[in-house]
Amino acid sequence: MRAALIDGKAIAADMRAKVSQEAEELAAAGWQPKLVSVSVGDTAAAELYVRNQQRSAESAGVAFEARNYPAETSLEQLTGILQGLNADPRVNGIIIQRPLPAHIPVKVLQKAVHPLKDVEGMHPASIGNIVYNDLALGPCTAVAAVEILKTLPLPMEGLNVTVIGHSEIVGKPIAFLLMGLGATVTVCHHMTRSVAMHSRAADAVFVAVGKPGLVTGDMLKLGAALIDIGINRIETADGPKTVGDADFDSCSEVAGWITPVPGGVGPVTVATLMKNAVLATRMQMEHYAASYAKTDI
Repeated sequence: MRAALIDGKAIAADMRAKVSQEAEELAAAGWQPKLVSVSVGDTAAAELYVRNQQRSAESAGVAFEARNYPAETSLEQLTGILQGLNADPRVNGIIIQRPLPAHIPVKVLQKAVHPLKDVEGMHPASIGNIVYNDLALGPCTAVAAVEILKTLPLPMEGLNVTVIGHSEIVGKPIAFLLMGLGATVTVCHHMTRSVAMHSRAADAVFVAVGKPGLVTGDMLKLGAALIDIGINRIETADGPKTVGDADFDSCSEVAGWITPVPGGVGPVTVATLMKNAVLATRMQMEHYAASYAKTDI
C-alpha cells in the first residue's frame, strides 16, 4: 500500500477562510485583530518565519507588524517593551521570534507576555490550561498536529497513539490534548528502551525530535497515521533539503496517512497562530466589555 498524503496547505487554507470571516466581524465591532512580531539581533534565521506569518496574517484579515530590536537590547528593556504591548489595546497578540541573543532567556520573555495576548500558547498559564482540557490559546504546533489527526477518519475515543518526543511545547501538550479527546497515549523520549515497540502498536504516531530519518517504515503498524513535526536541513547530492524526522520513503510504504515535510504540519501551525489571534482578540474584547461596561448606579 502507499500512504495517503495529508495536505497541510489545504487544511490551513480552510482554517484561514474561517479566521478571515471572524476577523472581519471583529473589525466591524471596532476590534481589528493585530499581531506584533518581536525579534532581537540578527534576524536571518527568523526572516522566513516572519514572512510566512505576515503573508498568512494578510490573507486572514489580521494586521501584522514586525519589530526588530538591536542585539544589545537588554532583558530589562525588552521586558518594558512587552509590558507596553500588553497594555496597548490595539495590539491583540505578541510573537517572540527565535533565536534570541544568548543574554535573553526566551522563557523569561514568554512569561512577560500577558496570557490574553499569548497567541503562540507559550506562557506557562496557556500550557498549564491544557491539563484541564482548556484549549483557549494552546501551543500552535501541538494544536496544529492534533487538528491534522482530527481530519482523518479515525475515532479518537480509545485510539492508541504514540508520541515520540516530550518537549514542553510540542510533545507533552500533544499528549494532553489527545488524552482530552479520549485517546490512549504513550510518550517516548531519549530514555525509552524500545521506541519501535511502542510505535508499532500505535494507530497514530507523532514525532517531534529533530533527528532526520528517526522513524522508519518498520517502526509503524500497517495503515497507521504518521504526523511528522520535525524540520531538519540536510545535505543531499542535489543540494540542501528540508526533511522531517521520518524516513518518508519507507514510512509511506506502510502508513495509511502521512504528512509531508514541508507542506504538512508547518502551514497548519501558522494558520493556528492566526486562529489564536482572532480568539485572543475576542477574549480581550469581552474582557474590556466586562471590566469597563457602563452600569446603572
